[in-house]
Amino acid sequence: MTDKPSTVPHPTPVTVIGLGPMGLALAEALLQHGHPTTVWNRTPEKADTLVAKGARRAETVAEAISASPATVMCLKDYATMYAVLDSAADALKGRALLNLNSGTPNEARKALNWATERHIAYLDGAIMVPPPLVGNPGSVFLYSGAQQVFDEHRATLASMGDPRYLGSDPGLAVLYNTALLDLMYATMNGFLHATALAGSANVPAATFAELALDWFLPAVVTATLTEQTPALDQGDYPGDAGTMEMNLQALDHITRTCAEQGINSDQPQLMKAIAEQAIAQGHSGKNYLAVHEVFKKPTRSAQPRLPG
Repeated sequence: MTDKPSTVPHPTPVTVIGLGPMGLALAEALLQHGHPTTVWNRTPEKADTLVAKGARRAETVAEAISASPATVMCLKDYATMYAVLDSAADALKGRALLNLNSGTPNEARKALNWATERHIAYLDGAIMVPPPLVGNPGSVFLYSGAQQVFDEHRATLASMGDPRYLGSDPGLAVLYNTALLDLMYATMNGFLHATALAGSANVPAATFAELALDWFLPAVVTATLTEQTPALDQGDYPGDAGTMEMNLQALDHITRTCAEQGINSDQPQLMKAIAEQAIAQGHSGKNYLAVHEVFKKPTRSAQPRLPG
């Protein structure tokens, strides 16, 4: 976090429930931006450092909620949120619940229904940075749900990071979060596997990273995807510069090289299988982006074996 963040002109009181590493970072950012902050955690001692910096420790969830017009929830999942609020939902009536739990889009939509039935203003969100970056201007937080709730509490949200409103569907924030994490893990796995492949010839990871991260990913991969992204929405994958068959050949070379070099080949075999699915679905003469059509369809469940 920045050492001296600017305070909002008229900071409103905020309650933070859940003081894991992320909850602690959220409460500290709110304090540093001048918000009178009330905190509650199942283990009260976790609030000690915040109390020393000016936070107020509530004895009960209901007391914590009643102290502020908006409550920020930062718990493990939606089930935990319901368990914590079970005896205190009445205190939230007429107030705002800003939920930063992890989960699925359907869970977010059910949470909105739960809140609406109890006359609670609800906004669902997702934190896209680790705790040390909370409070920095460049830290992105995603929100979805009622825009009125987002607009009303925007100053509070901005004290924790850069708030991005995605739309009225409350499931959008967690969907974006999941999609971005999907991208992160796939990218990290790709880099780690490629580093292992180069490392099989005793190439240091730092040496390989200089070419892979400093040039190849931004100049070739990112640049290509940025240019061709409109084609994904149009379903247009011309194979003029390279067909799926050509890419399947490259994936076969990668798989066989892994075997030669004595490293794990599960990942390239999976990519090869996906390309084969695309070809089987009629995309043989199209470019590699046509695997997008494979990903847009649900995974086929294993067919049950018939008796006899």
